[in-house]
Amino acid sequence: MSRDVLLPGATLGVMGGGQLGRMFVHAAQSLGYGAAVLDPDASSPAGQVAQHQVRAGYLDAAGLAELAARCDAITTEFENVPAEALRRLAVLRPVAPAADAVAICQDRAAEKAQFVRCGVPCAPHAVIDSAGQLTTVPASLLPGILKTARMGYDGKGQRRVADAQALAAAWHELGGVPCVLEQMLPLALELSVIVARGADGTVVTLPVQQNLHREGILAVTEVPAPQADAALQAQARAAAGDVAAAMGYVGVLCVEFFVLADGRLVANEMAPRPHNSGHYSIDACDLSQFELQVRALAGLPLPQPRLHSPAVMLNLLGDLWFADGDETPRTPPWDRLLALPGVHLHLYGKAEARRGRKMGHLTITAADAAQARSVALQAAAVLGIAPF
Repeated sequence: MSRDVLLPGATLGVMGGGQLGRMFVHAAQSLGYGAAVLDPDASSPAGQVAQHQVRAGYLDAAGLAELAARCDAITTEFENVPAEALRRLAVLRPVAPAADAVAICQDRAAEKAQFVRCGVPCAPHAVIDSAGQLTTVPASLLPGILKTARMGYDGKGQRRVADAQALAAAWHELGGVPCVLEQMLPLALELSVIVARGADGTVVTLPVQQNLHREGILAVTEVPAPQADAALQAQARAAAGDVAAAMGYVGVLCVEFFVLADGRLVANEMAPRPHNSGHYSIDACDLSQFELQVRALAGLPLPQPRLHSPAVMLNLLGDLWFADGDETPRTPPWDRLLALPGVHLHLYGKAEARRGRKMGHLTITAADAAQARSVALQAAAVLGIAPF
């Protein structure tokens, strides 16, 4: 479909009704766009705030047709929306990102191959499609991390393996599905870059983000990245832009990186959407990752975002609702939290708190990074979150 500019007043569609879709809808509406969501869950976070929700599965023909009829352009809010659904929609409406780019991000083997094609370093690895390939894995890749090629996120679908015997056992434990084995590397820190690319080839990035994960789930993001110097940040931003350009990507893309103990930067994975590590941009930047997503989809200009306040973002999981092992959920002490300066609370409208479920995030902004970190540590103490 053509990529004409869509001005406010048009309706933008999003595949998926989770919290990323909710924040996309908020950004679209603040610019004067209507929003429609396709999601099978009647109480989806994005569906609660959009003008329209199409309750259907992601490959439901009637649902896709209805979404296309209600919208002028369509995006996605999570990477596991079937690429085939995006291909069908693209016959009817502009879709960004395109199905082919999303398909690469949905498959770790294809993702690694894309990094290699772009000249972006990634961990030494091997693709394991069958049991027979288990015996041909180079010994240099062990110890390593075995990851399912598809449908793995937030630490799911991964096993650490020390030797060939553990590798075989883990592959069978993961279901004997195609996997990628990555050599375990000595990590110093984790970074991510949010890049937005327009159909005209314009590329902009948010500041480089430094991330802390716990049990495979993002826990803390700090911006500016406290341990990454200017040269390393420039390298990460350039690499993310190269990856987006090589795919002809249109929209918002997150590329996650590892910094090794010797200072080398290697790409870990990418997400074809806004990312948890970019949530701070709502409160700390003049353009959030969600407004960038709206602008890229609508064909609007993409100015370079500016960080106006150092920030720390804390992920709020459902565990906070269960104090001291009590299985009866309780409301966290939001009043005490909101008494702290520079605190911005974002809850996602999810009715049920569950352990490990992303329920919201907290962004702390301040005049300088030290103050933001100090208040964030106070906020973590109020909520019972481990310090960082």
